[in-house]
Amino acid sequence: MNELQSISQLFQNRLFRIPDYQRGYAWKHDQLVDFWDDLINLHIDRYHYIGLLSLRQLTRQETVSWANDTWLIENDYRPCHVVDGQQRLTTISILMNELVSFIRTLPENISRNDADIILGYEALKDIRAKYISRKRPPQYIITSYLFGYEVDNPTADYLQYKIFEEPFSGTVEETYYTKNLKYAKSFFHQQIVELYENSNIDGLVDLYKKLTQKLMFNIHEIKDDYDVFVAFETMNNRGKPLTSLELLKNRLIYLTTLFDDITLDRSDKAALRKQINDTWKEVYYQLGRNRSVSLSDDEFLRAHWIIFFQYSRQKGNDYIKFLLNRFSAKHIYDKNTVVQTDPDDDVLIDDQPDGDDEIAEEVIPTETSHSKLQPLEIDAYVRSLKESAKYWYYTFFPWESDLTNIEKQWLDRLNRIGIGYFRPLVTAALTPSAKGSVDERITLFKAIERFIFICFRMGMFQSSYQSSVYNRKAKALYYGETTASQIAEELVATTTNDTKAALTNFMTRIDKRFADGDGYYGWRDLRYLLFEYEVALSDQNKIQKVDWTMFTKVEKDKITIEHILPQTPTKWYWRNQFRLYSDEEIKTLSGSLGNLLPLAQSINSGLQNDGFEEKKTASASGRRGYENGSHSEIEIAKENEWNADRILERGKKLLSFMEKRWDFRFADDEQKLELLHLHFLQDPREEKPEIPEPDLSASIPSQSVEAPIGDTPLVPARRIRREWFWRGFVEYCNQKDRTDISIRKPSGDNWYDVPMHSNEYHIFFNLIGRDTLRVGIYVYDSTIFARLESKKEEIEAHCGFPLDWYSSKETSVAKRVLYSTNTNIYAEDNQTYCFNWLITHFDALHRALLDSNPKITEQHQPKKSSGLLTKEMTAIAYQVAQKVYAEQLSRSEGRDEIVKLSGMNSGSAGDYITDFIAMMDGVQYTRTLNEYSTRYYLEHIRQDYGIEVLSRALNACGQHAKYYATLGHGRLAYIERIVHEYHEWKD
Repeated sequence: MNELQSISQLFQNRLFRIPDYQRGYAWKHDQLVDFWDDLINLHIDRYHYIGLLSLRQLTRQETVSWANDTWLIENDYRPCHVVDGQQRLTTISILMNELVSFIRTLPENISRNDADIILGYEALKDIRAKYISRKRPPQYIITSYLFGYEVDNPTADYLQYKIFEEPFSGTVEETYYTKNLKYAKSFFHQQIVELYENSNIDGLVDLYKKLTQKLMFNIHEIKDDYDVFVAFETMNNRGKPLTSLELLKNRLIYLTTLFDDITLDRSDKAALRKQINDTWKEVYYQLGRNRSVSLSDDEFLRAHWIIFFQYSRQKGNDYIKFLLNRFSAKHIYDKNTVVQTDPDDDVLIDDQPDGDDEIAEEVIPTETSHSKLQPLEIDAYVRSLKESAKYWYYTFFPWESDLTNIEKQWLDRLNRIGIGYFRPLVTAALTPSAKGSVDERITLFKAIERFIFICFRMGMFQSSYQSSVYNRKAKALYYGETTASQIAEELVATTTNDTKAALTNFMTRIDKRFADGDGYYGWRDLRYLLFEYEVALSDQNKIQKVDWTMFTKVEKDKITIEHILPQTPTKWYWRNQFRLYSDEEIKTLSGSLGNLLPLAQSINSGLQNDGFEEKKTASASGRRGYENGSHSEIEIAKENEWNADRILERGKKLLSFMEKRWDFRFADDEQKLELLHLHFLQDPREEKPEIPEPDLSASIPSQSVEAPIGDTPLVPARRIRREWFWRGFVEYCNQKDRTDISIRKPSGDNWYDVPMHSNEYHIFFNLIGRDTLRVGIYVYDSTIFARLESKKEEIEAHCGFPLDWYSSKETSVAKRVLYSTNTNIYAEDNQTYCFNWLITHFDALHRALLDSNPKITEQHQPKKSSGLLTKEMTAIAYQVAQKVYAEQLSRSEGRDEIVKLSGMNSGSAGDYITDFIAMMDGVQYTRTLNEYSTRYYLEHIRQDYGIEVLSRALNACGQHAKYYATLGHGRLAYIERIVHEYHEWKD
């Protein structure tokens, strides 16, 4: 039967359940936005076709487990399985529940019961009974939900207790899919609130009418003799695609229905089906167990395929083709010959492509016979999948496991260094099937880490090197054909044999990095080396001072690896200490291994130029000293001075640490000196006199300029200092073409206002004492403040720093919103940092105000240096942004360089840097690039950094498109199209 039905007609005496072979709720932000837009933009007198809804009506026997619902079935409610269309039906049910819940919270309804609250001529009690749930009379204890999941589905409880909010005091399990349900609930609540604010109750009435009467499903009822499982696979190919894991589960459950009763009787079928459901429940729990990071379905399924079945070098979906071919209906009935890749093929697979010169070789298929598929084969595969899921999770999050501490430490190391294609082998080693001891596993983990560091991190071998060998070892280990100790021995031998070639490659790469001006700072694995050195010092001192997460995730304009001797030294200490060396030699010294230091706490990049004594001890400029930092910092703080000899000696010490830590040897001291690029230190030099230390105190007025004349009062020293500061600031703004800021004449006041051409607020700067800079919003009345405060989270997210909203007196009409930093305001050598800080935070705050309320029409915009953005500007911006990301330039320096080289205006230059960094980190950005620039960035990121970083960049673009869609300006179709094109290309 096929017919069009509205939601009102659809819910007439029906009970809907998502069967166990269906996936969970998979809709995310994009699908929800599309659905909401379609609904809101639908004219009240028109209908909207929402798609096909395939239902299978169930027999009484099939609903015996529906304990709470039997009373409705006995009263002529038709129980149905949703074969296709569950995503839309789930979405409608969540929206209906949120609408009913919101109506209840309106002030006029607080004291009323559902029978007295009316929405569109219907009582809320009747709406809930028709679309959400009913209670069984006469006690009204049992609640029956008209839409839900089968009781075995882990999502069932979450929908009932967290989404529909039925009271419950127990623990509700959260999975990968429940996060989508939670987001949909939050999304619709927010949309309903905004709709009510804009349209009052009439908007909600129209929403209810359109939802129940104007959305039309094409109802397709499947009969018992129809192959539901085949229908499920084909129908779901139209919507949000099934993952391989979902498709495989459906296939396996489908196969249980095909065995005859002699091969598999009814009890065995039920038991096998339960085993499959329990396995997928465990798999989804493990993959979604960490709420911050969900693990990939496909990566796990492919890894288990390598462990359980075979390994091939083919890329893409070779594993799922194998699995769906192996677990297919034809193998139940007949003996079949299938094509597969020879598992002993020595051609490599590149699990982490890096653009090197790999040549794709032709794969020659061979034929192999499969006899009839037996139920025990399905059972063995499913049990293995279930067993492996936990250990797969442990390889990512070892500190959540029950392994020994030393195992956790080595697994943590493997994740830090980049475990790559070894994860299936490590997973196999952890399973009980491998029958390995703790000592054997630790020996294996050590051997893997040594191989990765020497061959990949130093030698830069192709990322697929030896992958076929050790992926096949994973299967051999799992089936007891080898041991962890034997694999470790082979790894050690392979690494030792490859060390000479790795060192040759390492020297070549280091030479190139020095030629590029980066030195060791450009070595992407420097952090791992310095962190391991820090760990060794921590072990000696029995206390940890540096955390890897902090060490690798750097805030904006912050650094965690410091050049002790700055890259561009300007302070007297450095100029005097290294006066014997040329600028080029100083640059080499700065990038040499011994001059690079991991920090226990990131600092502003603008503070890197401090003198050595200032770096060692806490200073008024805002940094804390080496003496209170990491063990590596404390080690440096014990030095009386920092010069070329100390850089050389520390570099040799770190190279010796590498030899001991990873058990290899450099050729000799000459090779070490060559690696450090410090041969020139052996050259004789002519002694030069010390550079006189400047007297900075004469630059800053500290008292009245002149004695009072007559009755003219003495000018306070603080006003003279302030005017000196503001005069320098105005001059700096003019030099940087920021006349939009330098409007006010300098004075001795501690404040400096920047008019915004707005009748609601302006931005101001403050000097508080000698060591506090402040930027703020001066809001003219409490009504405007309340509106801004309602967007507090959005404004702070856009500007990138937290604001103090509540410093003003409660009785004040005008309100101030503040952000401050501690620094030495009046130190002459700190002026550029102060000025850049004010300008940067002004721009961020100004953009945040505009982005959070695009309806505000302000004329205040940064002055543009030229007209349209050109392709040449994009190329220059990309190159400079790379330097900023590599921490060779600060953001302000990068922005200035783009302006200088390309003529791009300062605001756009800052946006191009911000967006590049966001793409590299895979996080949302808020400033939109044009289509050419977006494509240019993505393509060059792919070429320069590889597929993994490209994936992060695509994620950032996708998040930006979602963010833009929420602003009310429409959608960024070209970004959505670009992201889709790249994903298709990757697949």
